[in-house]
Order: sequence, then structure tokens, then C-alpha cells
Amino acid sequence: MSGAASGVGGSKPAGRPDLDRGLGRVGMIAFVGAIAAAVAYVAWSIYSDAAASGVQPTTYLPFVLLFVALLIALGFEFVNGFHDTANAVATVIYTNAMPAHAAVVWSGFFNFLGVLLSSGAVAFGIVSLLPVELILKVGSNAGFAMVFALLIAAIVWNLATWWFGLPSSSSHTLIGSIIGVGVANALLHGKSGTSGVDWGKATEIGQALLLSPLIGFGVAALLLLAMKVLVRNRALYAEPKDGVPPPWWIRGLLIFTCTGVSFAHGSNDGQKGMGLIMLILIGTVPTAYALNRAVPDRYMAEFHANTLAAAGVLGAPAASGTTPAQAREAITRYIADRKFTPATLPALGVLIRDVDTQVSEYGSLAKVPAAAVGNIRNDMYLASEAIRWLGKDKKAALPEASTKALTAYKGSLDAGTRFIPTWVKVAVAVALGLGTMVGWKRIVVTVGEKIGKSHLTYAQGASAELVAMGTIAGADMLGLPVSTTHVLSSGVAGTMAANRSGLQMGTIRNLLMAWVLTLPASILLSGGLYLLFHALVG
Repeated sequence: MSGAASGVGGSKPAGRPDLDRGLGRVGMIAFVGAIAAAVAYVAWSIYSDAAASGVQPTTYLPFVLLFVALLIALGFEFVNGFHDTANAVATVIYTNAMPAHAAVVWSGFFNFLGVLLSSGAVAFGIVSLLPVELILKVGSNAGFAMVFALLIAAIVWNLATWWFGLPSSSSHTLIGSIIGVGVANALLHGKSGTSGVDWGKATEIGQALLLSPLIGFGVAALLLLAMKVLVRNRALYAEPKDGVPPPWWIRGLLIFTCTGVSFAHGSNDGQKGMGLIMLILIGTVPTAYALNRAVPDRYMAEFHANTLAAAGVLGAPAASGTTPAQAREAITRYIADRKFTPATLPALGVLIRDVDTQVSEYGSLAKVPAAAVGNIRNDMYLASEAIRWLGKDKKAALPEASTKALTAYKGSLDAGTRFIPTWVKVAVAVALGLGTMVGWKRIVVTVGEKIGKSHLTYAQGASAELVAMGTIAGADMLGLPVSTTHVLSSGVAGTMAANRSGLQMGTIRNLLMAWVLTLPASILLSGGLYLLFHALVG
């Protein structure tokens, strides 16, 4: 959509804020300095973690793969920064609440904070969509093909929609890429394409992504109408004068909502890259990152107690006659196919007892030797995922006491395997925050000028931002990824409809087309790339 990008340079149209002022020399020096400092910090952190865990590199190939994979993963977050977060600053820029160059730095900083203070729940929710056999073998050629395919596909689609000034969803794109890899992997192994995806989790996330723009449109429209009834200040509903900032209190509200959306975006979207980076680290440097070596001293006693309680509700292992290897195979098959059989619970009982035996043998997770780390981590992951599925499986029909014991045991498993080192958060935070400060103009122009037929008013900007901030923050607490782009763009459209300002249907059609095409396009892209990479390295 060339019109969305027109006017980004050259003479400034009447009523448009100044979008051409850059960061300046000092800003650029700080920008480059932040990148250099982040790279040095990441390299030092990886070296320190590897040295502390006793990694003895015999070849540099894993570290080359790690560097390339991290570069692509952080590149995704960088593109995500200027692609998605432009929505957060569009309202404060077009209402003159903040100058454009200050708004993007402000937004970038609070994206940075949002990532640093995020919970990690969304990160592992995204990872659970991936095929279990690839997660267990993430260090294999197929595992790297998976990571590279889904990240490159997501970057390509995000850049394509950004080029045309279309605010499409990075969340949709990444999830479509994951589904594409899952379908392609299933077809490679002679299975139905639908068997390669956790459709339950995909449906849950898809519903959140589809409902969020409807919420954004409807609630923002209602909020604007409520403001008109409760706050009878004509200045709020008038088109901002060229270069004149709003009244101090509405300016404060606009900056507050921009801050909230930026923070919420960082805490939600930043986690998607974290989960994939952890998979990369587990695949390349498993000794340092497959198990959480920083668990507290009380962890081992709690883990053993929770194991005994969970094993007790699953029955005696001797009665099953199942070996640990057979149990591992049965649980892997259950997670992949989601078909509960009478052998499922006894197999899980054997597996969790075997995990406890392995962990207890070494005394702590920090003392697990390199040769055993991968197997223990995979067994802990399998047990955790099996328990997650059993909780949803009606055929399992677990009594409440059993569910409680298994849930407590799952918490112990996750504490040992689902963790995010501080440096990973810092790296993603820097990539997302710096990405916010470049390439934002195309999307900002679309949101600020191309959705409605009239200029965005103070009240419209505040309504759209408030709703976006609340929706994203709520989804983050529930561990669900939502699209900042969809929520805020639809919120702006909702306020235009409520204000009877009129919508530019050409832009709305382009937005809807991009939103509808994002999932199938990213599925095809990532699936095709996975098949290509798999053929090259297989």
C-alpha cells in the first residue's frame, strides 16, 4: 500500500506532526553504543554460563550455529519492535502529546522494561505449540531447521507488511510459522498434517488473537461514547491544532496510555522470542541451559516429596512391567497423538520415578553431568507435558486429589526446566526497544491518517490506547499472546465509527486482507522453508 508510506519524507502535509526529525548525532551514538554493549554482555554471559557448567568445546560449530540462531531470533524481535510498537506511539504523535522523536525513545524504553519484568508464561506457551519430537531433539539438524524456518518466515512476512505500511500482527505471524513447521514435520513422517500441531493450544491462542480486535473496536467505541457523556470538554473531541499540545491532563493521560501499551507490548510480545531463544540454547549448549542450575537448595527435597505424591496416585510401577525406555516412548506417543490408553498412567508413573532416581543420583541439578543433562531434561519435559494434557483429557478422569498431586509435581518439573536467564531478557529487551526507534513511520502514518477520514482527536487517541493497554495486560496475566497491532488499530477504527468520522474503506480492506492472509501465508512460508532446510541438512 504505497499510499500508507507516502509523505513519510519530503514536505509535511497540513495537520501532520513532524515525523522526519531523527535521533540526532548523540542519539545515534547512544543507539550504536547500546547495540555494542548488548552484544558484549550476551557474549560474556554465554561464556560465563558455559564455563560455570564445565562445557569443554571440542568444535566451534555449535557456537557458530548459536550465533546465527541468536542473530535471527533477536532480528525477529527487532523487526517486531518497529512493526508493532509503532501502534503505541501513533496516538501520542498525532495528538501532539509528544514529539515523534521523543515518543519512539520513550516507547522503546518502556518496551525494554516490559520485557525485563515479564513472567515468562507466554514464552513457554508458544514453545508448547511446537512438535514434541522436535523439542526433544532441538539440537539435531531437524531442530535447527525448525527454528530457522519459523523465525525467517516470520521476519519475511513482517517486513513485507511493514513495507506496504500495513499494521499486521507479529503474534499471528509467529504462530502461523509454528503451525507451518508442525504440519510440514508431520507430513515428512508420513502422518496427517493435522497431527503435527497442538490444536488445542493453537485454538486457545487463536481465539485470543481473533477476539482481541473485536474487543478493541467495541470497547474503544463504547469508551469514547461514555467520555462524551461524562466529560463535556469540547477541546477533547476537536481536531488537534497543528503543533499545539493538548491540555495538560489529557496529555498526561495520552502519555500514560502510550507508556502502558509499550510496557504491556514488551511484557507480552518480548516473551515470544525468549521461548525460542531458550530452545536454541538448549540445542547448542545443553549442559548450561537444559536444566536450571540456579534452583534454591530446598528444591531437591521438594522435588522428591512431590515425586512420591505423584507416583502414589499413578499406581505401583511393578504392576506395569514397563521399562523406563518403554515408558518414555509411550508418553512421547501420548503427547504427540493425544490418545489416552490404559497404559498411559502406569507409563507416566514409571517415567517420573526414573526421573527422580536420575536426579537424586547426582544430588542436585547443578551436578548433573553433561552426558546426562539432555536425557533428564527431555524426561522432565515429557512428564510435564503429559500431566498438562491429562488435566484436559476427559478419558483420564483423574480425581481431584490426583490432579492436585500431579499439578504440584508439574510445578517442580517446570521450575527445573522452564527458566529464562537474565541475559536472555536483556538481549530481547534491547532488540525490541531499539527496534521501536527505527522504521516506525510507515505504520504510524497508516494508524494516524489512513484509518479514519478525520484527524485523530485527543479523546479518540486516549480511548484506543486505554483499551489496548488493558487488553494486552490482561492477556499477559493469563499467559496468552495477543496482537498489539490488532487491538490498537481496531480501537482507532472503533473510535472513528463511534464518532461518525467515517472510515477509509480502502485501508480497512487492506488491513483485513493482511490480517486474513497472515496465518495462511506464514504457514506456507515456514512449512516450505522447513522442508527446504530439512532437505539441505537431512
